[in-house]
Amino acid sequence: MTTVPSRSWWSEVTPSLRYVTTNEGKLTEARAYLDAIESEAYDYVEIQADDLEPIAVAGARASHAALGGPVVVDDAGLFIPGLGGFPGPYTAYVDDTIGVEAVGRLARSTVEEPVAAAFRCVLAYCDGTDAPLSAPTHAAADADGPPVAVFAGEVTGEIVPPRGDGGFGYDPIFAVDGQTFAELTPDQKNARSHRGRALATFARWYAAQDTSASGPG
Repeated sequence: MTTVPSRSWWSEVTPSLRYVTTNEGKLTEARAYLDAIESEAYDYVEIQADDLEPIAVAGARASHAALGGPVVVDDAGLFIPGLGGFPGPYTAYVDDTIGVEAVGRLARSTVEEPVAAAFRCVLAYCDGTDAPLSAPTHAAADADGPPVAVFAGEVTGEIVPPRGDGGFGYDPIFAVDGQTFAELTPDQKNARSHRGRALATFARWYAAQDTSASGPG
């Protein structure tokens, strides 16, 4: 079993919080909720799973093991019930292989309109201490690594023909209240999006922690 240092081990030096991503759009969204956050382009090996949470948890542990200090990782997916939840946790892979517009065409040609869909995001935070155990949802320490705090966000909408020039990923084909995410300003999207909701919940919890200290990483 992994031995996890308690808060009594924390020093008075605060390592910066790092968002492990190469996506500048994600970092921009995160900075709307967390002033002191930087991006880290660490390419961890992503596990395969049918749910977002274990993927994010494994990514946070791998990133902390490699980088040290507090890290946050996210895994997000577009879930279309009429397609059995596809693309779900394979959303990024599907984008890289057949593309966003192909997913939209498949959904609109297969599922009766309006094509219901949901964007979901799971944020996972790991700092090598037992601090994540105070989060309402967390993965306890085990043979795979230290505890990880988990925060989820979801927004429901529908799949539509591509519209808009903003955002990234599936934003042009996912609409809420008649507007695609790609048609929204960054602030408008952040206020509605799955990632924004997960970030808001995480930011409230993180602000409540004793961030003047950090455990050995």
